[in-house]
Amino acid sequence: MKNKIKWGVIGSGGIAKRRTIPEGIMKAGNAALISVYDIDHEVNKNVAAQFGAVASPGIEELLDSGIDAVYVASPANNHLEQVISCARAKKHVLCEKPLGMTVAEAEQMISVCKEEGVTLGVGLMMRFVEQHKAALELIKSGKLGKPVYGRAQLSCWYPPIAGAWRQDPMTGGGGSLMDMGSHCIDLLEMFFGKAKSVSCFINNIVHPYKSEDSAVVSIFFENGALGTVDTCFCIPDNSSKNILELYGSGGSIIASGTIGQGAAGEMTAYIESDLTGYDAAQQRGAGEGMKINPVPENTYMAEIEEFGKSIFENRQPSNSYSLGLRSQQVLEACYRSAKTGSVVEIN
Repeated sequence: MKNKIKWGVIGSGGIAKRRTIPEGIMKAGNAALISVYDIDHEVNKNVAAQFGAVASPGIEELLDSGIDAVYVASPANNHLEQVISCARAKKHVLCEKPLGMTVAEAEQMISVCKEEGVTLGVGLMMRFVEQHKAALELIKSGKLGKPVYGRAQLSCWYPPIAGAWRQDPMTGGGGSLMDMGSHCIDLLEMFFGKAKSVSCFINNIVHPYKSEDSAVVSIFFENGALGTVDTCFCIPDNSSKNILELYGSGGSIIASGTIGQGAAGEMTAYIESDLTGYDAAQQRGAGEGMKINPVPENTYMAEIEEFGKSIFENRQPSNSYSLGLRSQQVLEACYRSAKTGSVVEIN
């Protein structure tokens, strides 16, 4: 255990059980799962048995189980209290997005973690997709030219489910925009830089629950580029291809399936290295472009390993709290725009 971060998990059902524990903590070379906690004790016992961990009856017991760090994957309305409890117990925290319910909650968590000298990270694992990292390098190299427009789509079929916390803004903070749009906005900011202002529409066009089942965001970036995010809980899974489109004055990067919980999709770059004058006929060539196929790495494993490395190296992780705070700031502006019907500047 000397070279491993000893992990506890709060909220062991859901994404923790499906992805982060089996693909992340169990496979990361610098991680070991010690204990788990969930409000559903039966689920928690099953998770503990499945992965060889201690089933803690409460959060205090989990924090006293010899762990170094905690992965918080509970409903968003629990994040503030739970993250602060972990920090007060001198445990590092990787908190799933959203980082609390509001900007104010995110700021409070950050303040306490700084006060206690513990690392705080946020679960935005799509930044670790190798194709996204390759696309970012292309953009940084200037091969895409001046950024012009980006689109990120993430949708699924999420019908009404009794007790589903993402379907009530009192427990999830919002619906499709908060849950999935946060990933899309974060990715576009990763590629194009900070958003300056947003205009947003949210709706309940199919499902009757309290959170929005669909949302579209228009983004104006500080560098002058434009962007769109569309995210829905009301489109069948196989009908949404989770498209990523990045356009610049020198070409484009088009991807399908790289946004999501998988480690890879299909991505192609179309780079125009010999731009000439205006072509009135606007003839499109039949070129296949350049396939971007780096060796995929599991994003949950990469996320856990990076967080662990940051602790050992006494530095901020690439998935630090700053991303979570920024996400909350942009989302707050989006929801304010949807409510007021106006363009909102981001603080």
